[in-house]
Amino acid sequence: MPNELLEKIKEKAAALKKTVVLPESHDERVLKAAEKLTKEKVASVITLGNEDRIYEDAKKLNVDLTGVRIIDPAKSDKLSDFTNIFYNLRKHKGITIEQARETIQRDLFFGAMMVREGMADASVAGSTASTADVMRAGIQCVGMPEGISVVSSFFWMVFPDKTYSYADCAVVPDPDANQLADIAISTADNHRKLTEEEPYVAMLSFSTKGSAQHESIDKILEALKIVKEKRPDINIDGELQFDAAVIESIGQRKAPGSPVAGKANVMIFPDLNAGNIAYKITQRLGGAEAIGPLVQGLKKPFFDLSRGCSVDDIVNTVAIAILMS
Repeated sequence: MPNELLEKIKEKAAALKKTVVLPESHDERVLKAAEKLTKEKVASVITLGNEDRIYEDAKKLNVDLTGVRIIDPAKSDKLSDFTNIFYNLRKHKGITIEQARETIQRDLFFGAMMVREGMADASVAGSTASTADVMRAGIQCVGMPEGISVVSSFFWMVFPDKTYSYADCAVVPDPDANQLADIAISTADNHRKLTEEEPYVAMLSFSTKGSAQHESIDKILEALKIVKEKRPDINIDGELQFDAAVIESIGQRKAPGSPVAGKANVMIFPDLNAGNIAYKITQRLGGAEAIGPLVQGLKKPFFDLSRGCSVDDIVNTVAIAILMS
């Protein structure tokens, strides 16, 4: 990520004075990130686990956790409340109160419940946990907002002079029309939050405005119709080929009168094959910085990290999560 953009993101995050929970205190990268976030005043940080063990680990690592709040889920005065909330959320699945209590003491689930209940504005995890485990805690505790049917992801593709949002490139293999519509809505909203730009959403295809016919195009057109019905405030059009979406002269020729053609900054791909391939081509051949995948479709930010992440990756992801909160 270019340094100028990174500093701008951190400055915006710091001005919001939000709180983030980093559940995985057993990872030294998380402790180092907590120290950096606190010293740079990007966010107020909470981490989870046994306080004595965390301070012992920090001492060995020469990490200063002054200003970082530590909560032990097993000893927290919120354990009973969180247990009852989680039990009521999941009892239709047959969970017992004892199972709910055991589950909520896990760092990911306790962190997710903190976000749900407003004790933290966002959570960033996954440096040691699998994506599946992170997503399970987020979906079961934080939940999805009304009107959104799918948890998805987007990549923020950063060039020196422009940024684009690509979705979905990492989570949903073959979205149906309703899911594709919700991916478009979530990505448009998050693009605005991150860039402060008006989103112009292109529903991408191998066809532009009827130049070809295929059932896969029918899905895109149905998704377009759904978005227009649910969110008439979003600038969106389709189906559009990529060149018609981003190059003004081609857009005017192939899709005259389109409110999006030639100026799209949010690219919605018809499936995961297209999205994943496209972001990697844009990154590797186009030279863009690929920031993500950034999880979307939950009520509040509950972000997943790569298990190969660096301390700076955690810090940067926290800053982005705060801007999306």
